[in-house]
Amino acid sequence: MAWKTLDDMDLDGKVVLVRVDINVPVENGRVTDATRIEKIVPTVEDILAKGGKPVLLAHFGRPKGEVVPEMSLRITLPALEAALPGHAVKFAEDCIGGPAKQAVGALEPGEVLLLENTRFHPGEEKNDPMLAAAMAALGDVFVNDAFSAAHRAHASTTGLAHLLPACAGRLMAAELKALDAALGEPERPVVAVVGGAKVSTKLDLLGNLVTKVNHLVIGGGMANTFLVAQGVEVGKSLAERDMADTAREILAKAAEAGCSIHLPKDIVVAREFKAGAANETVAAEACPADAMILDAGPETVAALGGVFETCRTLIWNGPLGAFEIEPFDAATNAAAQKAAELTRAGNLISVAGGGDTVAALNKAGVAGDFSYISTAGGAFLEWMEGKELPGVAALEG
Repeated sequence: MAWKTLDDMDLDGKVVLVRVDINVPVENGRVTDATRIEKIVPTVEDILAKGGKPVLLAHFGRPKGEVVPEMSLRITLPALEAALPGHAVKFAEDCIGGPAKQAVGALEPGEVLLLENTRFHPGEEKNDPMLAAAMAALGDVFVNDAFSAAHRAHASTTGLAHLLPACAGRLMAAELKALDAALGEPERPVVAVVGGAKVSTKLDLLGNLVTKVNHLVIGGGMANTFLVAQGVEVGKSLAERDMADTAREILAKAAEAGCSIHLPKDIVVAREFKAGAANETVAAEACPADAMILDAGPETVAALGGVFETCRTLIWNGPLGAFEIEPFDAATNAAAQKAAELTRAGNLISVAGGGDTVAALNKAGVAGDFSYISTAGGAFLEWMEGKELPGVAALEG
């Protein structure tokens, strides 16, 4: 990959504009999960260590180009200061113009400056060159550390990268390195696990993966649609029956590409969708007419474990069942634990991403054992779909 990192840049005495993603959950005026803030710390600390002055650019919520007080980034200041002990974090009321210039000018060595929400300006999401130029006027170097926003061609992600010497931050570089290892030039065989409710939301993803991986595991409600496409009755299960032809096309494309598709061999069914609901395990083609499929069964999990053992690289996006409620989290938990075990043993490179996926791996207690877990949602999916990410492309020149 042709992008530079912090190691390639002279930052001493420079004002370093850093695009970060600190779009964190907030309740009652405080940050409830500081994970995204903690992830940017290595980049900020390295800039400080190199004598640079970090100036953070970020979005928060969806103000749609208007100043919305409750979407001010000021709310993240306590969490930022907690994540950067020993460094004062200052705040500017705008990300361009007088307030920003004054705050940058007053910044002392060892301090960090957070600029106000970039999306308070309508030009941000339009990649307005005038807005990008106004931002660029504040600094000497641009560092993009927001992979999760890299699929958007915005002024603070793409525009800035063309106006200042630019590089990837530590988080961005780690993400790109992990993703390249998983799909760019992976160790083979490669297995992808794709779960979730609907085939229709992951058509591009499935179409790309069958040409890139050796094994594709399909779980969740999506698997039901593929079963329907093969003439299997799925009772009252969630299934997109109108997508059956599309599912058959994907199966044919996989066969042509030499990709093995893995669907459930056995299923866990129940008459109601609630925690602890009475359930039974039956063969995939034996779903009762009055029941719904809520998880994959133990035979399926054992088969997946066997597939994992033959592979060197795993990419995971989406759960295998209704993991949010017990006991329908069993297949996702067991498969995730098997992947973690193989990763710990050094036999598997495992990369996972997407909101539900991260939640499922946390629930299974194995998030820390995967080789890499992406905090990005849309950007991770678009990368898996084989699409060019504007924020990354801009760093490559």
